[in-house]
This record gives sequence, structure tokens and C-alpha cells, in this order.
Amino acid sequence: MQVRIYQPSKSATQSGRGKTHHWLIEPERPTARTPETLMGWASAGDTLGELLGRLTFSTLEAAVAFAEKQGLAYTISQPGTRRIPPKNYLDNFRDKPSARTHSTIA
Repeated sequence: MQVRIYQPSKSATQSGRGKTHHWLIEPERPTARTPETLMGWASAGDTLGELLGRLTFSTLEAAVAFAEKQGLAYTISQPGTRRIPPKNYLDNFRDKPSARTHSTIA
């Protein structure tokens, strides 16, 4: 069975990064989800993914050790780096060049 090990990103409703410090193991679906013709719900051909769910680990090493112990093939998705551009109060008042060019009347 193929599993994916990843660190979740923060949801859109969170302002902080409190629930993003753990690692998850989640099974990858062998078949794609498709909408059911009658009700329109998402369904899959394999129900094993529904039974397994997610496993939570405190470190990446613990998650990898568990996957290797269970004999699971895994892929690791590294989280993106968070880049915060440096700002200071004075930048609020700096003159920013306009995107349009101003013509002068001659």
C-alpha cells in the first residue's frame, strides 16, 4: 500500500500555525474519486482508504519508522518554506513608483 507522509498546512480560518507542527500518514487512493450519477456525491472504487484514515506523529522520523515497520511504501511531501518579507514602519510612507508613465505637457 502506498502512503503519503506530510505536514498539514494551516487552514484558511486559522491566523496562527498552532496545528501544523505534527506529521500525518495518509493512504493514497488507488482510484480517483468520481461523482456518483444519482446523488452527485464523491465516490471511489476502493473503500480501504475510508477505513484507514490518518495517523498522527510528532516527528518525521517517527512517521517514517512506522511506515517502514509496517512495510508500507511511502512518499514524503516536505512543507513549503514560509517567507516573510522584512517590513518596517517607514515603508508605509515611501514613495512608490507608479506603474503608468506620466507624460509631461510641453
